[in-house]
Amino acid sequence: QVQLVESGGGLVQAGGSLRLSCAASGIMISIDSMRWYRQAPGKQRELVAIITSGGSTNYADSVKGRFTISRDNAKNLVYLQMNSLKPEDTAVYYCSANALLQIGLRAYWGQGTQVTVSS
Repeated sequence: QVQLVESGGGLVQAGGSLRLSCAASGIMISIDSMRWYRQAPGKQRELVAIITSGGSTNYADSVKGRFTISRDNAKNLVYLQMNSLKPEDTAVYYCSANALLQIGLRAYWGQGTQVTVSS
């Protein structure tokens, strides 16, 4: 079983910054892509950013130029640096990873961390 634990959420004023972290642990061969999603109240969960095992990244249009995803493969960590935060960035942020196990590739989710941006 693989566990993902997020940290780093909190309350910040508009224009401020936060850095989210997600640590993966458990028995696995490797981790493929890692992603950050978010879900605001009353809205569907949306993909914010993705990073492949090779370091290629992609972002939602709404966060391009403000958010940066990165990872530490040796420590099974993924980060989301969020700058110039806006009130519309307020949401629960979830980490997700595709882990390669003996039985194949499986997707896992963290429990989420709340990010609140005040105007």
